Amino acid sequence: MSTIEKVNCLIIGSGPAGYTAAIYAARAGLKPLLYTGMQPGGQLTITTEVENYPGYPKGVQGPEMMEDFKAQAERFGTDIRFGYVSKVDFTGPVHKVWVDETTEIHANTVIISTGASAKWLGLESEQKFNGFGVSACAVCDGFFFKGKDVAIVGAGDTAAEEATYLAKLCTKVYMIVRRSEMRASKAMQERVLNTPNIEILWDSETKEIVGDDKGVNGAIITNHKTGADRKIDVHGFFVAIGHTPNTQIFKNWITMDDQGYIQAIPGTSKTNIKGVFAVGDAQDKVYRQAVTAAGSGCMGALDAERYLAEMGIH
Repeated sequence: MSTIEKVNCLIIGSGPAGYTAAIYAARAGLKPLLYTGMQPGGQLTITTEVENYPGYPKGVQGPEMMEDFKAQAERFGTDIRFGYVSKVDFTGPVHKVWVDETTEIHANTVIISTGASAKWLGLESEQKFNGFGVSACAVCDGFFFKGKDVAIVGAGDTAAEEATYLAKLCTKVYMIVRRSEMRASKAMQERVLNTPNIEILWDSETKEIVGDDKGVNGAIITNHKTGADRKIDVHGFFVAIGHTPNTQIFKNWITMDDQGYIQAIPGTSKTNIKGVFAVGDAQDKVYRQAVTAAGSGCMGALDAERYLAEMGIH
C-alpha cells in the first residue's frame, strides 16, 4: 500500500534546471518537493572542470557546483529526496506521480527536469577516460585542448558543428565517420570539408581509446573496408553520436518530438498538460548548457507560480 502525499509543486530531476526551479519555487512559497532521480546533479556530476558558468571565475568541478545548487535550494526550504519516479498519471487537474513504486504524490504542479543522457560508444576505455580526455560536449570541454590534436566521433549536424568548433581551438581534428557519407545537412558538410585542419576518417570505427594516468593520448581506429587498424595521436576524444532525453515515463501524456524531447510551448515551459512544465535538457536539444538549463528552470518555476495563482491555489 503506497502512502499518498499532497504537494503544490513537484520537481522531477536535479540538474541545474531542477535545482534552479527549486530555488525560485521555494522563494515564492510553493514549498517544492524535489526528487533527484538516479543521478543526483545530472550530467554535471560526470563533468570535471566547468569554466563557462558565470560566477565561478576560477572554474569549478561539476559535482561541487551541483552541491552549491543543492545547498541553495535547501536553504530556501526545498524538500530534496533521493528517489526515482516510476509512473505518472496526468488525467486530472491533480497530477499523480509514483516514486520507487512506494510513494504516491498528488501535485498541483509538476516541473519535469529529467535531462538527457549522452549516447556512448560502449567501449570500456571510453568510460575509463571519461573526464580525462573523453567528453560528450565539445562546447563545454574543447577549451582544455587548445593547440592539441583531438578526435570526434559522429556524422550528424551536432558532430559537424562540434568538429568545426574544435577546429578553431585545436591544431588538428580527426572526424571518425562510420559510413562513406555523413548524415549532416549539406551546409554543415560543406563547412567541415572546407575546414583545412579537419581530417575525415571515412568507413571507420573506434576500436579503443588509449592513454595513461595523465589521460588520453591516442585512439586505435579500424577501417571497415580495408580491415586495417591505425593509431592516431590525440589528447581529446569527443563523442557526438546524440543524446537520449530521459522522458520515457511521460510518453503517453506529454507531446514530444520523434526523439523523445518534450515540446514546450515556444517561449514558455508549458507542456500540453495544464500545470505540467518542462525545463532543461529534457526539452532542449539545441543548446544543452548548464546556464541555459538553469535559465529554463527559472521559467518553469515562474510558470508554475502563475498557474497556481490563476487557479486560486495557495
